[in-house]
Amino acid sequence: MSSSFVTTLASLLFTFTISIATADTPRQTNVEHNSEHVMPFGMDTSMHAFVLNQRGGVQTVTVRNRDPKQISLVRSHLHKEAAAFARGDFSDPASIHGRAMPGLGLMHAGSARIHMVYSDMPNGARITYSTTDPELIAAIHSWFKTQVGDHGSHATMKM
Repeated sequence: MSSSFVTTLASLLFTFTISIATADTPRQTNVEHNSEHVMPFGMDTSMHAFVLNQRGGVQTVTVRNRDPKQISLVRSHLHKEAAAFARGDFSDPASIHGRAMPGLGLMHAGSARIHMVYSDMPNGARITYSTTDPELIAAIHSWFKTQVGDHGSHATMKM
């Protein structure tokens, strides 16, 4: 084989591999579509970050381009979600990810034992989830992990 053939073949394989690695799964595509009906801010201009900790975790949504309108939309949405979650209303994540989303049922049933705190951030907002119940901590962790998988390139997780 000639070296130009090998170089061309390697380049094609690299390009094919990159496109597979960055392609959304059908579930991620469906979740993004569902998100458009629940989240008022642009998914492509924001990043969801999930940090697990020993008492639950922190969910943060930041706007990448610092657009004040998008930041306001993120804050409004997360403020509304934190209040709904404190009442045990997880209908928005259920409509995005499905009612069988891991952790969601336990969080709904145990919402009175989860302390949820909303706070503004310079580029967006966050919700802190904390509990002393080991089963609910595991549910929060599971719920976070599912969101990261479902949101693909729009989400990240830190342990």
